[in-house]
Amino acid sequence: MTLKIDGSHGEGGGQILRTTLALAAILRRPVEIHSIRAGRKKPGLRPQHLMAVKAMTSITAGKVNGAELGSMQLSFEPRQLVPGSYSLDIGTAGSTSLVLQTMLPALLFAERASQVVITGGTHVPWSPCFHYLQEVFVPALQKMGGALRLEIARWGWYPKGGGKVTASISPVPALSGVDLTWRGGLQNTYLISAVSNLPMNIAERQRDQVLKRFRDHGDEVPRTELLQGPSPGTGTVVFVRAKFENGVAGFTSLGKKGKPAEKVADDACSDFFRFMSSGAVVDDHLADQLVLYMALAKGRSSLITDRITKHLATNMWVIEQFLPVRFQVEKEASKISIEGIEHKSRGRP
Repeated sequence: MTLKIDGSHGEGGGQILRTTLALAAILRRPVEIHSIRAGRKKPGLRPQHLMAVKAMTSITAGKVNGAELGSMQLSFEPRQLVPGSYSLDIGTAGSTSLVLQTMLPALLFAERASQVVITGGTHVPWSPCFHYLQEVFVPALQKMGGALRLEIARWGWYPKGGGKVTASISPVPALSGVDLTWRGGLQNTYLISAVSNLPMNIAERQRDQVLKRFRDHGDEVPRTELLQGPSPGTGTVVFVRAKFENGVAGFTSLGKKGKPAEKVADDACSDFFRFMSSGAVVDDHLADQLVLYMALAKGRSSLITDRITKHLATNMWVIEQFLPVRFQVEKEASKISIEGIEHKSRGRP
């Protein structure tokens, strides 16, 4: 029976499409999505969304209608999971992270390992950057039993793109629930200050400002890495990772024309300090990504995030349309709990 999903529900963005495609593939459930990104300035499918649709059609030997730029209606009928090697080129600075986010849940439950190479944006607005995935998401997934290895060959910035990421995904029989309601003490912090095709002193100024902010705040300064990322384009980034006894959080700030290096650093630091003053265990970007895996895991999972965003609430709504689960949300504590369904890899039907 075809499940119909309203793409304009709640936050109404591309996450509805990505989660719908992922769960349809895992459950072999045909779906129809209407009003895709209806409230956006450019509604319908953009290049990164279209690439995600094409990728999911390939890895499920599926049928699709409406897979065109600007389309606001889509039907998708997955048949079987087809693990293997895939190479995808978004053709723009569209997010490689978000395309991978769509494919990963299904490939984790395939019968053998897969490798996915994606070309596009690796450090672009409105999506987790490559280093966030590597340093924050991958450890969180491993905590639940998932196995993912990431490598970056080229960095892709807006508007040129051209970044290249390789994801090696190992199948998992089942995921385990996770308790992320206590973060424990801060063990260490790690800073990446990077540029591509720009003077290295920009990265140094970003680093120096982060170190100044940490000292002024009375915090131990992070272990620091200065990088010149190979790329066809130009860009700068500050990424701060905080490792706790029971969790990891990450904070990213991208440079842009007219934005001083010090301001790039300040934005990442402000997010870090705000998180530290909260009782959160995971940042809101990680919460967005983990709720799907929590719903598919064995046993009870809980997390405390820094805020229940509309984006997160919408993602939970999509998951509940597919699965016989209900998220328990304590808004004041920003706590989310769920009893997972323990989905297991079925191999080929």
